[in-house]
Amino acid sequence: MTQKLARLPGAARRLCLSRRRGEICTREKGHRGLHHRRGGALLWNDLQADPPECPAGGSPAEPAPRLDDGFPGGRSLCPTCWAFVPLQDDGTLRPHDTWRGDPTRADADRRREWFNTFGW
Repeated sequence: MTQKLARLPGAARRLCLSRRRGEICTREKGHRGLHHRRGGALLWNDLQADPPECPAGGSPAEPAPRLDDGFPGGRSLCPTCWAFVPLQDDGTLRPHDTWRGDPTRADADRRREWFNTFGW
């Protein structure tokens, strides 16, 4: 017997990921018109979007726990944007762009495994 896997709604969708006040746009990548956060009245255009740089750069941090394969490789989890960020020599987060999604499915899988193992 062949088992069918459930297809999650939106699993194949690529979201826009523009941010305003930390909220992420829930429209599809490349959409026309205003960005918006579903379920709220928050609407914005590109000029009103948050800058790409995460405001937590320079914040004190510690390396995140590692999975058996070494992921995330000594990086720390940014408490503001949830990116895995390298640490500077003084133990602070390196300046970085706000996390806007994983570039590959493999990266997303490792990230998911980390959060399932260590939590938020």
